Amino acid sequence: MSPAGPFPLYYPGDARRAFGSDEATRRFARAAQLEPGCRVLVLGCGPVSAPMLLARDLGCSVVAADTEDPLLAPIRERVRALALADRVETRRVELDRLGLPDGEFDAILIQGRVFYPLSATLTTLRRLLAPRGRLGMTFPARVGRYTAKPALEFWEKRIGAPLLLPRELLLELEAHGYEPESVETLTDLELDVLYRDVEQRLQGAPIKEAEVIRQEISVHREQNGKAGVSYAFLIGRRKEPGEKPPASRDRG
Repeated sequence: MSPAGPFPLYYPGDARRAFGSDEATRRFARAAQLEPGCRVLVLGCGPVSAPMLLARDLGCSVVAADTEDPLLAPIRERVRALALADRVETRRVELDRLGLPDGEFDAILIQGRVFYPLSATLTTLRRLLAPRGRLGMTFPARVGRYTAKPALEFWEKRIGAPLLLPRELLLELEAHGYEPESVETLTDLELDVLYRDVEQRLQGAPIKEAEVIRQEISVHREQNGKAGVSYAFLIGRRKEPGEKPPASRDRG
C-alpha cells in the first residue's frame, strides 16, 4: 500500500459540502439527540450553515473550528449578523493539537471534509466526546458491486489504506470504541452536482492541490459517473469499556 497523501484532503473552502445541507444537519441533530444547552463541535466550517442552525434553532452551544482564519471569517460575520455570539464560538485549530478539552462535547460534526486518516479521526475525536456523545463524520467509501480499478487505485493511494464499504466503515467505528448507528452515501447524481460546484471553484487554488481534485473528478467521470466510490457520512455513539450491547430489536 502506498503512503497516504497529505491530510487534510484538500477542498476549496467556499465549495458545496457533501452532507452540508440544513436537512442533513437536522438529521444528525435528531440522531445525536441534541437539546438546548448541548455542546457541539463543528469541525471544518466553510460555507455550511450548521453552526448557526444548531445554535439558533436548537439552542446548542457551538464551537465552530477550522484550520485557517479565512475559512472562519464568513462564520464570524454570520454570528455577528444573527447576534449569536453567546452561543457560537469560532476557533482556529491545529490538527496535530486541537487544544480542546477531553469529554467536552455532546456531539462532533464534520460535513464534507476529511481531516485525518480514518483511524486517527476516530481516535482523536472520541476523547473529545462526552459519554454517549455522537460523532458524525465524512469519509470516502466504496459503493455498489463494482469499483473501477482506476478509482480504487487513486483513492487507496490518496488515503494510504484500503477503501472500505459502508458496512466496513461501521465496523471500524465499533473497533474504535463507538456504537455504530448509521451510514449514508451520496448518490451518483449528488456526487455529479458536488463535483460541478467544486470544479468551478478551483481557479486560484494551490496548483498541486487543485490537480489532485481534478484527478478525483476525472476518475469519477471516466466511468460515466459510476466509478464505485462516493462519500459516506457515518454516525457513531461513544461507547464505554464494558458497556453492554443494545437490546436486540428481534422479537424472536
